[in-house]
Amino acid sequence: MGEGVYELELRDVDSWDPVEIEYLYRAAGWWKEEYDSRELPGLIRSSFVFIVALDKKTGKAIGMGRAISDGISDAYLQDLVVLPGFRSLGIGTRIVKMLVESCIARGITWIALIAEPGTEHFYLPNGFSPMTGYVPMRYTGMD
Repeated sequence: MGEGVYELELRDVDSWDPVEIEYLYRAAGWWKEEYDSRELPGLIRSSFVFIVALDKKTGKAIGMGRAISDGISDAYLQDLVVLPGFRSLGIGTRIVKMLVESCIARGITWIALIAEPGTEHFYLPNGFSPMTGYVPMRYTGMD
């Protein structure tokens, strides 16, 4: 897709078509068959900020990102994805910028994320840097 072929709109939403959101998760490779798309409306509503990028000509979501937070101390960006045909057009950068600005406007200035390997080059110019001395961890069960 070339620049100017689409008209982009970013929206901070509390609901969106679950079929379109599932499609974005699938495009990112994050959807598992045991997931239930009927849970997506709750995921969107429960997010601190949920941004959808849409192609105004089609009205369809072409990207998304969200922040999770308790609304008091910090926020974590998650689930940033732009459909392959729309990548490298600055859409992801605009989503990140809107997420960060929305968090800051709500008083949250400690904002973090866990980047997938190889995506650091995207996040570095968007104001993020590695957290030296910290190791991301995930619960995988107890022995």
